[in-house]
Amino acid sequence: MPIYEYWCNSCKARIEILVPTFKSDPPCCPQCQNNSLQRRFSTFMVQSSYKDVYDNILSDSQLMRGMMHNDPRALAEWNKKMSGGEPIAPEYQETLEQMERGIMPSNPDSDTSGEVP
Repeated sequence: MPIYEYWCNSCKARIEILVPTFKSDPPCCPQCQNNSLQRRFSTFMVQSSYKDVYDNILSDSQLMRGMMHNDPRALAEWNKKMSGGEPIAPEYQETLEQMERGIMPSNPDSDTSGEVP
């Protein structure tokens, strides 16, 4: 269900209304009950494709240089761009904060004994 933005010619209010179905007639103003609403062009969100995100990352030469050198700050930036603004999982938040400070997190699965299995 889309949210439409209207302007009331009677009370001069800017109104946002959730419209459950497409209607040719505008709804009544919830403030003054007048039916003189005019639909306004309003902003909307367009979700980028993964290709757009990758193209954006690949065009950022500084970010690419950092990633090629395993710079933790660049890897944190890459993660932010790839997540598209979605919230970070709490168990990953500390790791991301370390990377933003320039600290590469240690791999708990890596064998540091130097022995080859």
